[in-house]
Amino acid sequence: MNTYSDIQSTLGNDAESLLGFSSPKIPKEKIHVPSDTHIDDVFSMSNRSSDVQNNLKRLFSHGRLSNTGYVSILPVDQGIEHSAGASFSKNIDYFDPEKIVTLAVEAGCSGVASTLGVLGMVSSKYASDIPFIVKINHNDLLRYPNSYDQTMFASVQQAADMGACAVGATIYFGSVDSKRQIQEVSAAFSKAHELGLATILWCYLRNNAFKIDGKDYHGSTDLTGQANHLGVTLGADIIKQKLPTVNGGYKALNEGNATFGKYDERMYSELSSDHPIDLCRYQVANCYMGRIGLINSGGASGDNDMHAAVKTAVINKRAGGSGLILGRKAFQKPLEEGIAILNAVQDVYLCNEVTVA
Repeated sequence: MNTYSDIQSTLGNDAESLLGFSSPKIPKEKIHVPSDTHIDDVFSMSNRSSDVQNNLKRLFSHGRLSNTGYVSILPVDQGIEHSAGASFSKNIDYFDPEKIVTLAVEAGCSGVASTLGVLGMVSSKYASDIPFIVKINHNDLLRYPNSYDQTMFASVQQAADMGACAVGATIYFGSVDSKRQIQEVSAAFSKAHELGLATILWCYLRNNAFKIDGKDYHGSTDLTGQANHLGVTLGADIIKQKLPTVNGGYKALNEGNATFGKYDERMYSELSSDHPIDLCRYQVANCYMGRIGLINSGGASGDNDMHAAVKTAVINKRAGGSGLILGRKAFQKPLEEGIAILNAVQDVYLCNEVTVA
């Protein structure tokens, strides 16, 4: 197990800034910090049925992070959007659905999120061994020209029939077809709760207008935070969001004679700063002050995935998030290396010395 010293070493030059940060704009006393009683504390007063709460507990009580209030999820649905060839060429084992689930099991993940086809292919063997999260919609880039849209590939009933604990879906907030996606996901999440399944929403932004003067605001905390707020409004039990990298999206989109949305200057002065933990804390605040857990995505594989993964986990945990959903950094590696990265992320959440700021 990686110790606090190991985490410091992995962070390198980022260690002091991230582990020593102690002055968030939104104090931790204002948020619902993850704990082993979080589901009982938060959802017992909600409209979620006992079956939904029990399925959330299945997820939060499995794997190495069992009963900590945190989750580590392996997501592998990139074969639909990015193409299977692009996703699995680095490690062809993962063309095989069983290898995907095996990685999640051997790494001690809380759950595995994938397509109807992947999880359905091995559900009789593994659905009782690790919580399944069936991703019910996808973007299909085999269409030409490519567009930012999500299509329903599976039904909630199919997920329930294979013994899944939750369904996952994506909305491309800001895209041309986002209104239809909102309606479809709202109906699907209602059905999921009716059947006792938990719900996880990928709250992503997609619009070329969010790129201004060479700066990409798809990762802006004010815009992604609002996407989170729309997600929890739809009844998501967990929000998946990319780690914020910038701020000021609303301000940039309102420059000149443009008019976009609504914002308040206090969002940038009183509620956040440029520090990565503050940027992520604002995302947590938009998840009903942490009542709904925020899990950040691990992102694409790069030059130093161990450093990037641990850094993201530290930011998420110290901001008050509920864990990481990390895929490509793990499954595009040899099995043992992928397990090591997932375990290193989990060790951040198991380390008592890495505290909520």
